[in-house]
Amino acid sequence: MVRLSDLSEIDADSLRGIPCEAFATTPWVAGPPLAERRVALVTTAGLLPKGQKTFALSDASFRAISGATDGADLLMGHTSINFDRTGFQDDVNVVFPIDRLRELAASGDIGSVADIHYSFMGAAIRPHQLEATAREAAGLLKEDQVNAVLLCPV
Repeated sequence: MVRLSDLSEIDADSLRGIPCEAFATTPWVAGPPLAERRVALVTTAGLLPKGQKTFALSDASFRAISGATDGADLLMGHTSINFDRTGFQDDVNVVFPIDRLRELAASGDIGSVADIHYSFMGAAIRPHQLEATAREAAGLLKEDQVNAVLLCPV
């Protein structure tokens, strides 16, 4: 991941000028023990299964990724030219730890892995622009009886 110190002063100042959203409430809720939870991944790495439409600049949509998808069948459609793809190319689990999640389910540390996971493209998007699609993804997670999400911000 690129650091502000690696960017030109203009780009670094532009990023520093983005207001950070303040949230008045705490979204965390109590739930069953981890060993009973159904867990999904949500990433902002701009991942998509081969054959799906890639992300556009400032795209607030998401891509659904089957829990059965092999990491080798995922593409990174992130639009940021400053986005470092090296970790993803070496190991998809850096941005989408599906193999680790499967291992946790197999060992009984978590109850199960969700059928579907979700990927957003985090570049050039303000949080309020994602509200509608985030609510849609949350509804789909609820339909899949997911009660824990591992957020993978990239």
